[in-house]
Amino acid sequence: MSQPSVRVFASPGSWIESNALAQCDQVAALDGMIHVAGMPDLHPGKGAPIGAAMLSSVLYPFLVGSDIGCGIAVFPIRLKRPDAERIAARLPDLDRPLTPDDDLWPDDIPAGHTDSLATVGRGNHFVELARVDSVLQAGRVAKGDLVLIVHSGSRGLGESILRAHTEVHGAGPAADPGAYLRAHDDAVRWGSLNRRLMAARVAHALGAEATEPIADECHNLAEVRDGLFLHRKGAARGDGRDVLVAGTRGTPSYLVAGHAGAEANFSVAHGAGRKMSRSDALRRGKVKHTVAGLRRTPVGSLVVCGDRQLLFEEAPTAYKRIEQVIGDLVAHELATPVAVTIPLVTYKTRSHR
Repeated sequence: MSQPSVRVFASPGSWIESNALAQCDQVAALDGMIHVAGMPDLHPGKGAPIGAAMLSSVLYPFLVGSDIGCGIAVFPIRLKRPDAERIAARLPDLDRPLTPDDDLWPDDIPAGHTDSLATVGRGNHFVELARVDSVLQAGRVAKGDLVLIVHSGSRGLGESILRAHTEVHGAGPAADPGAYLRAHDDAVRWGSLNRRLMAARVAHALGAEATEPIADECHNLAEVRDGLFLHRKGAARGDGRDVLVAGTRGTPSYLVAGHAGAEANFSVAHGAGRKMSRSDALRRGKVKHTVAGLRRTPVGSLVVCGDRQLLFEEAPTAYKRIEQVIGDLVAHELATPVAVTIPLVTYKTRSHR
């Protein structure tokens, strides 16, 4: 039997931590592992790397993680007066979940999981109004178009699925892969529904029409491919799909056309990738940044975030350079940039802690 392989799709100048590389090697040593592909946004996670796609003959739920179904969707939106201050003031409270008496309440909710429906969550999740700054390949957006970018996951559903597994099996393989995948697929569908509901809430609040997304790709999931299990943790499906590779609240994001092959486990990066841990970002950020400076970014956009700690943890300086990540995807022929978006208003949370 051949030895498992590891390949990281990054250039020598890319910021890849040794801990992330060590985690790739640890994953490669798991029973049944065949190939680990690290994306250029690779960084350490809890027990497994983030920004990796891992192919195995054995299904490991912990490699997908707790936020099954987390992904990024892009929705076209038309606004007559896209004034950032006015928009920030009119954004709905996306910390408040929908209730059955809301007009947007859906008829079919995967797994019957009604908790936190149409909420964004914390961490690196966000809803952003952005403007298409440039178009690099003709497609479904034009320069100057507005889009809503929604990054969120399954809001507790995926966590409950992982917990049910780890309480019995720890980091071991799924005892019943079919049962896990059925629950997993519900969480993936829930995450996509959640992104659509949030986009509709924002559109209605701004007096716009809700639209279908031009891209909606999950980056925490497992799939069965040629009889094997392909785990993705912070990596998007990159085989013939358009994917939004997120920058930060103060930098561009890139819509790319993915065309990754088997060596990359048919995957592309999902974002800039963290350069600092949350504790480091908080400690260093309090020396380098002010709250006001983090709420008005270098590109002139506004950040709606009532949680000061989260502002520092999610500062643009806590992340890698998105241009380097995209450059590595292009250099390794995994994706072609389609369009560049610049944030106008980013919603993180209204609540204080």
